[in-house]
Amino acid sequence: MFTEKSRTPEIVYVIDDDEAMRDSLQWLLEGKGYSVRCHENADRFLQALQNTDQSAIACAIMDIRMPGMSGMELHTRLSKSEHRMPTILMTGHGDISMAVEAMKQGAMDFIQKPFREEELENVIERMLEQARLDNKKSWESSEAQKLLATLTPRENQVLERIVAGRINKQVADDLGISLKTVEAHRSNIMDKLKVRTAADLLRTVITHQKPA
Repeated sequence: MFTEKSRTPEIVYVIDDDEAMRDSLQWLLEGKGYSVRCHENADRFLQALQNTDQSAIACAIMDIRMPGMSGMELHTRLSKSEHRMPTILMTGHGDISMAVEAMKQGAMDFIQKPFREEELENVIERMLEQARLDNKKSWESSEAQKLLATLTPRENQVLERIVAGRINKQVADDLGISLKTVEAHRSNIMDKLKVRTAADLLRTVITHQKPA
């Protein structure tokens, strides 16, 4: 599908050693407007990801049983990589317990073969919606960190004390500077981080600042 804002194609990866299943899913999903990329095994999928934009909105649908790396193992590898994305496992009748275990480990859902077209489309849309939200959060975090990086060492000292709950007079005493200087630093911090209220300031720092 395409986002309204960017019209950028959203990618659905299909990883399955069954060529007929790959072809069937690609035909079905491309007919629905998705950009589909198929891979016959986990290794080839992971290799292809190395040349893929990490910010792309994507999800992966993978067979739980494949030669070499299984769908379970692939999900684990993917969840620890820089290309994290929502995943769904395709299962046979005897694989339900494995799929449940994968969901406990973070897989978004599983779908049992044979599945209905509507069922598949619904779960893929849920995954892509989650990918959109994750993408938005990642972008917001990146932008916030860029703004935080513009603070001077003194502004960071002031900010650290504000976040710790110190009032302006206490910050001035801590740093041996005047109250007016603290107020000026605080105003500069608010401007640089593009926030208007103390609550927004705290939210930005607590949510997005990297640990020292």
